Amino acid sequence: MFHVRNGRLAFWLLEGAFAIVAVLMQYQLRTATHADRPALQVLIARSARELGAADYRPEQIEGALQGAFGVDTQLIEDGTYFVAETPERLVGCGGWSWRRTLFGGDSHSERNAGVLDPRTDAAKIRAFFVDPDFARRGIGRALLRRCEAEARARGFTRFELMGTLPGMRLYQALGYVPGELTRYPVAPGVTIEFVPMHKA
Repeated sequence: MFHVRNGRLAFWLLEGAFAIVAVLMQYQLRTATHADRPALQVLIARSARELGAADYRPEQIEGALQGAFGVDTQLIEDGTYFVAETPERLVGCGGWSWRRTLFGGDSHSERNAGVLDPRTDAAKIRAFFVDPDFARRGIGRALLRRCEAEARARGFTRFELMGTLPGMRLYQALGYVPGELTRYPVAPGVTIEFVPMHKA
């Protein structure tokens, strides 16, 4: 039995729990548009710099932001890129693709717009970033489930991606199997570590 003081504490804890749930619910997923590009660039840079700081050196992150990380307008044009949005701002983004490019923004040199065959190829999971203020609140998970569902509706039964070190933890939790770590050049004398991953 609670005393009044403990009762107030229990009420505050319950109220806090509902506040957390409310924060979790205050975003919606929608298809990205070209008008989102400036906000996406800000979101991607902030996410990479803050959430990637524990795994990457600053020069790796800044180098990756020149091409390996960034907005891919092909995904927006294909209607396969999504954003999580609160009433105030974008708080997450991620997409999938039926094209051969595995990762990278518009300035990434190794782009291939060739079309994948869902009978033999894996859909590409692409460019997931979350606002640091909203990290670990289920946004990446919700975006990934949306992408997988839409890819399955197009006939794909397998998925692959190039995971960052911080992103790898989310993907593994959702059934993706890591391959061998690879190093990708992002600036003269600078490489960044990625992990190819797949899911059947």
